[in-house]
Order: sequence, then C-alpha cells, then structure tokens
Amino acid sequence: MTKVLIVEDHALVREAMAQRLVRIEPGLVCVEAADADEALALLASDEELDLAIIDLMLPGMNGFSLLSILARRFPDVPAVVVSAMDDEASVRRALKAGASGFVSKANSGEVLAQAVRDVLDGGMPTPVRAARRPSTERGRSPAERFGLTVAQTRVLELLAGGHSNREIAALLGLTEGTVKVHMTAIYRALGVGSRSQALVAIARSGARL
Repeated sequence: MTKVLIVEDHALVREAMAQRLVRIEPGLVCVEAADADEALALLASDEELDLAIIDLMLPGMNGFSLLSILARRFPDVPAVVVSAMDDEASVRRALKAGASGFVSKANSGEVLAQAVRDVLDGGMPTPVRAARRPSTERGRSPAERFGLTVAQTRVLELLAGGHSNREIAALLGLTEGTVKVHMTAIYRALGVGSRSQALVAIARSGARL
C-alpha cells in the first residue's frame, strides 16, 4: 500500500485529486490536509506516509516554506508540487526548496500519477508545465506588463513574499488603508479578485518581480 499526503487548501481540488489518483493507482491511499500546519501534524503522527503532494499557494505558510521544512524534518518523504504557478522561476525555486517533481495544474491526472510513480521509484521527473507565453512577454517587470506604479510594484513584491497588509504597511511606511487602495488597483490591473489569483497571474505572465 502506498500512502500519499495531499496538501491543498481548496477542498474540491483536493478531493478531486485524491479520487483521481486512487482510481488511476490501485492500492494507493490518500490523506488530505488543507494547510501547512495540518500537513506537518499529519507527517509527525503518521510514519507510513510515502509521499507528499503540495500546492504552492497555501494559506498561512506557503508551499515553498513547507517544502523546506519537509526536507529538514522529514527527509524520507519526497514531495511533488502541483501548482498553477508553473513559471520557470517558481519551478526552480520549488526544486531548490526540496521538491522531487513539479506538475502544473493545467495537466491531467495521468501526468500527476506518472510523476508520483517516478518519484516513488527514486527518480526526479522533468517538470511538466503549461505552455509558455510568447518570449516577448516574459521577463518584463509588473510595471511594464500591467502598467503598475512604482508604489504598486513594491506592494506586489511584498505580497509575493507572503507579507500581510499590516506587514506591508509597516515595511513601506504606509497606512493599511493606503495598502488596501494599492491592492485594489493591483487586482484591477491584473484582472483578478484575490491575493492568490494575483500571484498566479504574475507567474503565468512571466513578469519578473
């Protein structure tokens, strides 16, 4: 029996992933966690976990930080990242943090199942990502790509670093109200409605932070 931990904050995505893997891989059992804290608690209490599947955009502690802790505290449990943030920089950062494989959420359940098989067999599968955007769009700054101001770009950079509105305000010497105004402008420019969607939009665009 193979036991896999799925760390994903969206319940529908998590449950669908578990059902698909169990259907494709006979004898596989999935355990689910909605965030990094729950995942670490399960890892500490269950020595039979063989592999972790981790989303990068988790509430609280993000997937990159979880990968680093996993590599230090549970080195015998390999991790496969499954994320919508499938740009080259995110893939490199995830692998550097300790991931043994990377699969884009744009790919099929069969691709994920194959990555799980490869990692459990001791390999490191070539990252499978969504199709790249034209190179002329990649590598541009958020200001160039989305028309953000310098202040908005600084807020976005801190957002990408996992800082809360309060922390961003303190770091930039602004009020939380001003940070919220900048956030609203950033969401409008990117065509999104949340922090996680903003980061995914930046990752997919190839704009450098």
